Amino acid sequence: MTPAPAERSSEDQSRIVSAFGVAMPRIIYGTAWKKERTASLVELAVRSGFRGIDTACQPKHYDEAGVGDGLAAALGAGLARSDIYLQTKFTPFRGQDPENLPYDAEAGIGEQVRQSFEASLRNLRTDYLDGLVLHSPYAEDSDTLEAWRAMESLYDRGGVRQLGVSNCYELARLETLWTNARIEPAVVQNRFYAKTGYDREIRAFCADRGVLYQSFWTLTANPEVLAKPELVALAEKYGRSRAQLFFRFLTQQGILCLTGTSSEDHMREDLAIFDFRLSLAECEILDALLQSQPE
Repeated sequence: MTPAPAERSSEDQSRIVSAFGVAMPRIIYGTAWKKERTASLVELAVRSGFRGIDTACQPKHYDEAGVGDGLAAALGAGLARSDIYLQTKFTPFRGQDPENLPYDAEAGIGEQVRQSFEASLRNLRTDYLDGLVLHSPYAEDSDTLEAWRAMESLYDRGGVRQLGVSNCYELARLETLWTNARIEPAVVQNRFYAKTGYDREIRAFCADRGVLYQSFWTLTANPEVLAKPELVALAEKYGRSRAQLFFRFLTQQGILCLTGTSSEDHMREDLAIFDFRLSLAECEILDALLQSQPE
């Protein structure tokens, strides 16, 4: 059973509490494709003020050990591990580099989940995770549920505080997982773009059930939206960048945004979005821009 939803933080704050009582920043630093710069960028992000980090036990695209190094370098001087929301992912075999696996390819799915989890703890230099996310559903729902059962066992023993799923773009697949899960997903993390209609159905499903929706590729996939005169005008009105304006709009819609910027200036700008607030009418203008994008 899922714990009763906690009272949500007000939308003018930078954090929100999940249904599992886990406080999460509304803007999270993403660590994909940072390679040898991972440690230094994570350290910079935390020192700049980020308190949420997203990574994956997927050497093909993430340097998870580098995330651990960066966190270790940034913690201290009044900042503790408990101040950071740390989220990683279990990546099924098809998403891995077969020459650089974090688990035994011949093991069953459940054992792969456990081996990946132990590797993540070592890499991240921690004894627990705030979030463990299934990087993508399997082709077969039965395999997805096998992985989920192993994730639930990690939750049961206190190794992870909440679970989630990523790259889940079919509502029916999410409904099947939700129906069959003993510990339901606390988060859904998806690419946020026009091709999927900005996940309107999935976001509605999440909102109805107290599931938090995380967006990635939020800026990269939406150059047309960022160039719209309506958004540009609002950015000028508030004296903010177009990226800041878009992130602020999305956070006011209950979306937690990932940003993977390597620029210190952009890091500080991303974190400053909670210094202003859009009106309901302005949010409706921006929402109409999403409705008008081709799917």
